[in-house]
Amino acid sequence: MSDAHLVLEGVKHSYGEGDKAVHVLEDAYLSVKSGEIVAIVAPSGAGKSTLLHIGGLLERPQAGEVTICGTPTMGLGERGRTLMRRDTIGYVYQFHNLLPEFSALENVAMPQLISGYTSNSAQNRAQTLLDMLNVGPRALHRPAELSGGEQQRVAIARAAANHPRVILADEPTGNLDPETSDLVFKALAGLIREEGAAALIATHNHDLARKADRIVTLRRGRVEPITL
Repeated sequence: MSDAHLVLEGVKHSYGEGDKAVHVLEDAYLSVKSGEIVAIVAPSGAGKSTLLHIGGLLERPQAGEVTICGTPTMGLGERGRTLMRRDTIGYVYQFHNLLPEFSALENVAMPQLISGYTSNSAQNRAQTLLDMLNVGPRALHRPAELSGGEQQRVAIARAAANHPRVILADEPTGNLDPETSDLVFKALAGLIREEGAAALIATHNHDLARKADRIVTLRRGRVEPITL
């Protein structure tokens, strides 16, 4: 797939050794293209988080290849993987992990400052993203002054701060009520389409999963398509 931003080929990963080894991924294949949202729905312990960690270069698989925007990553050293994570991949988790002493605007600007953006450029981009996610008026508020849904939308803006080509989300609405979950997912989906990123989202929420372009699951360590 020529416009695929994230490609996993023949990925294998186990925990433990010998007879006690748990084979989480077995010859897993997955491709996600620009602007596409793929939801992964599977029982706890099936390997969703492991798949996300490997796709996001947070873990190395024991076999296979992970290609990000045309660049194979298995041969990259730690510095190369770190730069790829910083500049190309955005992460959204169930818990927002915002820095409590900084405003929403500062939380979103920070990844850009780390990457070398000027303060003015970083703040402009941060405000634009917060506006896109309908939390612009709350830009100067600290996390404790924001609702759960607002905090998660700020976390999404932070994940998108450096124009990532790949966005990985692990239960991004898992601790929100249904109405807020829907609002946050719509905001996330809109941002993904606008930025042209490839997104892989792990969720237990079938209603939200149905709003993705495709739904996959993990069976016996392999990625398989499903219909909910």
